[in-house]
Amino acid sequence: MTMAPAQAVKVFEVGPRDGLQNERQPLSVAARVGLISELAATGLRHIEAGAFVSPRWVPQMAGSEEVLRLLPNDDGVHYAALVPNLQGLQAAQRAGCREVAVFAAASEAFSRNNINCSIDESFERFAPVLQAARQASIRVRGYVSCVLGCPFSGAVAPETVAKVARRLHEMGCYEISLGDTIGAGRPDATAQLFEHCAQHVPVAALAGHFHDTWGMAIANVHAALGQGVRTFDSSVAGLGGCPYSPGASGNVATEDLLYLLHGLGYSTGVDLQAVARVGVHISAQLGTANRSRAGLALAARSACQH
Repeated sequence: MTMAPAQAVKVFEVGPRDGLQNERQPLSVAARVGLISELAATGLRHIEAGAFVSPRWVPQMAGSEEVLRLLPNDDGVHYAALVPNLQGLQAAQRAGCREVAVFAAASEAFSRNNINCSIDESFERFAPVLQAARQASIRVRGYVSCVLGCPFSGAVAPETVAKVARRLHEMGCYEISLGDTIGAGRPDATAQLFEHCAQHVPVAALAGHFHDTWGMAIANVHAALGQGVRTFDSSVAGLGGCPYSPGASGNVATEDLLYLLHGLGYSTGVDLQAVARVGVHISAQLGTANRSRAGLALAARSACQH
């Protein structure tokens, strides 16, 4: 009797952008390139490498153009960058970037506080970005923040999230990452959210992006898996946070995500132990605590064996 092949899950590593931009200690261009190269060596094939935003507002992302230029373009890895507008896309093009992301919100209050415009105005900014990217054969990913709650206005209706996700998909975003920015979501709400959004956007085009503020990130991943989601964002060592949500922690740790997925029999093509070693290294480099439970457990086991 032959075994059925394991279902594949795509792991989208966001530590070098979403993680680092919310860490206090900025890293040099060389250090960021080193981190990204280490992550690519673990088998990760989708890595968010930088953001073309103002270094005045996000100093941790200064030099992203140089970072992207220094990364190989023939190693089978998709290196992506966040772009807020057409100017950012043009900078990404100069750096040879073949995939970018735009950032929307499911909350009007968060949109105004984070990118200083309404949701509708944000889509007006995205339109020329999507058009120019299409002409340049650059793939565009869409982020939707605050899908399970907003730090300013509280609860967010699944219908509102679905509307924003559908608009991004119809504009040409190949994938829509639904983000629990403040990490307040629970599995029941997560399942309801993805069930609703899948009625408006193909589930194959949806991704889960969970922060771990209330310790629910890995449980929410499990709930989303049950709704057919097969792409998840994660951050090595659980790097990151949210400046608009006091106490908010980083994304679900890549190590914890891999431990869950591999234990459930999914294939990722990523070496968990190798990622854990990267997590230990980058945590020491930043002088911050490693927030990955699986990473810490693997490190402790390795120390005992030696």
